[in-house]
Amino acid sequence: MTDTPATRLSATLQDAAARALYLAVLREGGRVRAAEVGAQDEPALRQLVDLGLLVPQLMDGSYSAVDPRAVGRRIGTDLRRTGTRLLVEADQVPDLLRELTHAYDTAPQRETGRAGTRIITGKSEIRHRLEQLTHTHPDESLTAQPGAGRSADVLAESLTRTRRYLERGGTMRCLFEATARTDAPAVGYAADATRLGCAIRVLEHPFKRFLVFDRTVAVIPAAPDYTSAAVVDDPSTVAFVVDTFEQLWQRAEGVNWASPAAGSTEPPSRRQIARLLAQGLTQRAIATRMGLGERTVAAHIARLREQYDAETLFQLGWQMRGARTGESGG
Repeated sequence: MTDTPATRLSATLQDAAARALYLAVLREGGRVRAAEVGAQDEPALRQLVDLGLLVPQLMDGSYSAVDPRAVGRRIGTDLRRTGTRLLVEADQVPDLLRELTHAYDTAPQRETGRAGTRIITGKSEIRHRLEQLTHTHPDESLTAQPGAGRSADVLAESLTRTRRYLERGGTMRCLFEATARTDAPAVGYAADATRLGCAIRVLEHPFKRFLVFDRTVAVIPAAPDYTSAAVVDDPSTVAFVVDTFEQLWQRAEGVNWASPAAGSTEPPSRRQIARLLAQGLTQRAIATRMGLGERTVAAHIARLREQYDAETLFQLGWQMRGARTGESGG
């Protein structure tokens, strides 16, 4: 906390010893001799003198109590003067940075494209642009990040960017594919990021990578291998991308990332398995789609067979398709 007269006053008033000493001086007629102040009260005495609630009288070595209203007026005047000075300085900041701002705006950009869409080529250039966007759009970040297998260095860089963004007061939501559950580096990143305040869900269906900042600029793929990206600030296009993210977010599932990060495996949603079975997918296809082992899927299917009293996988799928709801209560 910034050290100002107001914060010092607040700290003094919350200090029981300082309050008690000031009240004791008032009970003694508003004056106390230095010799009457015990060693244990010296820190409180210094606080009161520093604020001006007690004033030393050098002639007789005593301290006189001052009307708190006078102290309040003085502190208020000082703060208003300081506030005015800070406001004037704040108004000067754009002028002080004008030359640098002009240089930034007119600097050559490694981007091409028409107005409203700028193409960035090269993964390092994309990371550079993303870092800029996190600073120029600091309030909200929406990220769809499919797949796993990102290197530890890339994830460490992402975590650093996430920490800085959240520490500056931004909010962040991120979508992963279900395969991230079984990717140790991705799980580690997700566990750390969620502890920092990032919300991360997983989606069982494939999707493309994209990002949105403050719902005003979107970064979408411009090449299948993600080696180039389009930075889009056209309002209608960005609104479409935001709507796409929100729809995916509603279909995604929350994960207790701390559990898999600690070495355990979070149980998959049996509702998802039941839904995929009802759609006709095989056990292997379900395992691949959800990023789970076939044994894990088989265990859940066994529980579903008991629930539906089905002897075969075909019977199970048929009965679930014929039921009023295609999901179990698991």
